[in-house]
Amino acid sequence: MWYSVRVSPQMANRIVDSARSILNKFIPDIYIYTDHMKGVNSGKSPGFGLSLVAETTNGTFLSAELASNPQGQGAAVLPEDLGRNCAKLLLEEIYRGGCVDSTNQSLVLLLMTLGQQDVSKVLLGPLSPYTIEFLRHLKSFFQVMFKVETKPCGEELKGGDKVLMTCVGIGFSNLSKTLK
Repeated sequence: MWYSVRVSPQMANRIVDSARSILNKFIPDIYIYTDHMKGVNSGKSPGFGLSLVAETTNGTFLSAELASNPQGQGAAVLPEDLGRNCAKLLLEEIYRGGCVDSTNQSLVLLLMTLGQQDVSKVLLGPLSPYTIEFLRHLKSFFQVMFKVETKPCGEELKGGDKVLMTCVGIGFSNLSKTLK
């Protein structure tokens, strides 16, 4: 999905065409929806961005997202560059594989940590630097350590190397919840 605020609606075509130029090499049926906001509802800051989502054959959703730099902060981003770079990020996420994309690895690990006092497992792509630092925080806050097993890519695992993460949850429960 492409989105824009207080910029020309023509930017949509430029971003979508550049993203399609990369993705159509791999699969022809690509749907990119556009959303353009203008007027009072659009806020005060101009900008645009692209959020791409791919669904695998087993129902896993992988995503990539890029947005333009705020006005006056950093170099201006051309819509064509943003579209191409976002498409390349999505292809990288697909290659990395796993059950979740690299942006959401830490969320899954947090839910495993807070889950039932039972063994939880998840297969991830290569761990992002953010996820590695997040694992350190989980160890210091919850005293939970993960077993990390590297699974090299082969016949059944396509793409990059995978990591099987295993832990025992702490059994967190909401104490404010009223019981009936």
